[in-house]
Order: sequence, then C-alpha cells, then structure tokens
Amino acid sequence: MNKAQIAVLAVAVAAGGAAFMMMNGSSPPPPVQIVAPTPANVDQVLVATRDLPYGTEIADADANWVDWPKNAVPVGALSKTENPNAKEDLKSSYVRIPISSGEPIHKDRLIKGVTAGLMSTMLSPGKRAIAVDVTLNNTAGGFILPNDRVDVIRTYRDPEASKDLGHEVYNSEVVLANVRVLAMGQTVEKKGAEPVVTGSTATLELDPRQAELVVLAQRTGQLVLSLRPITDAIVKDASAEAPTGSDEDDTLTVVRHGVSANMRMK
Repeated sequence: MNKAQIAVLAVAVAAGGAAFMMMNGSSPPPPVQIVAPTPANVDQVLVATRDLPYGTEIADADANWVDWPKNAVPVGALSKTENPNAKEDLKSSYVRIPISSGEPIHKDRLIKGVTAGLMSTMLSPGKRAIAVDVTLNNTAGGFILPNDRVDVIRTYRDPEASKDLGHEVYNSEVVLANVRVLAMGQTVEKKGAEPVVTGSTATLELDPRQAELVVLAQRTGQLVLSLRPITDAIVKDASAEAPTGSDEDDTLTVVRHGVSANMRMK
C-alpha cells in the first residue's frame, strides 16, 4: 500500500470516528412547553347547565360561570367582568327563546317575572289572549295546564223551554274546539315542580273572530273547558278547529226542543 492510499484511509477513519462521537454525544430536543393563558386573558361567562326550553323559570342550578377566552366572549353574553351579579339577577326569570345546555346565556332571551310582556311573547302571530273565568270543576278537575288543548263548551239556561215545560231547562254547545291554553291563573309551566291551578282564570290563544265568540258566550252562559289528548296539539295551520255545526260567520248554535238554530254573534 502506497503512501497516498494510507493517507486516504486515515482521513476516512478519522471522519467516521468524529461522526460516531457526535451521534453519541448529541442531546435530545427540548420538550415543547404549553403556555397556559394568563388570568388577564380569561373572563367568565354564564352558561346554561341544562337545556332550557321555552317558558322555563330559571333556578340557581340552571346556570353557572365557566372560564372563557376574553377575546372570544360572544356578543351579548353575560360575562362576570360586566355583569358580576348576573347569576343572582336571573333567578325567577323565564325563558322566552330556548337555550341549549352549555350555551352562553343572553339576557334578551329571558324575561323577568310573570308579566304582560311574557304573555305577549307566548302568542303566535295574529292571535289574541282571552281570559275566561274557571274553577276546578270546569277545568277537568285542575288537570288542564299551559300548552294543553281544550274544547270550549257553553252551558246556558233556556228560558223559553223552561217556560213551556214548567221546569228549568239547560242546554250546552261547543263554542270552539281544539284551542291552546296559554296559562292557568298566573301560572306559567315550570320544570321540576308540580303545576296546579292557582288562579280563577284560564288564558286561551284565539284568533280575533274566536275571541269575540268567547267573550259573548261568557256573557250569555257559563264556559267549561274540556281537555283534549296531547296528540291534538298538531293541527293544520296552527289554528283551532271550527266547532261542529258552525258556519264561517260569527254564529252560535242554539238547540231548543231538539231543534238546532244558529244565532248570529253581532
């Protein structure tokens, strides 16, 4: 082996040794450090702890504060920085727009207390709220609740038949069928508490023509609410059915001696 070959071999051995030493002596890469957000970048937002359907009364357990990035707080949401007493202030409020579990609570989705403003939000477009006098005896024993469907039955004394027969004669008729109950007394449907009749009125959702019929029927007799099955809540055009035997105009069907006649409601 000549001197040139020996020199090349020596250089190769030296380079390999250096590479081996560098590989064994290298240190592992430093771990990635996750920097937690500083308190200055975090706020707290009031969120629903469960699904809050329409008409629910807000209780203490229905909302809670959760950490939220300060630069990502939804517009209109209740934050602790701007509304530190929001959780206490919202107690006894009612939900006017449903809120999902974990969703930030917006104040404009709630209304405070049982007020006329709450009833107006419950009305469908074009409908009217009419209150009728009720008792436990004429509301299916008190089992009629908000959002139930009822028939409105009018009972009245027939003076002509009573005179002809020599004793009191009473008749009845269905004034309206399948109408929605908005409230019983001042009670709005509550979750987690047994709802009962607490007032002397039932508030019904009617169109203007039906409202006139009920007002006149209440002046000329006593009204009884007949509870319908929950499946009857699905009605065409979200309107009440016309009572059997009634025309499209404002009339009441009066039965005398087994003969029916229509009385115009003017």
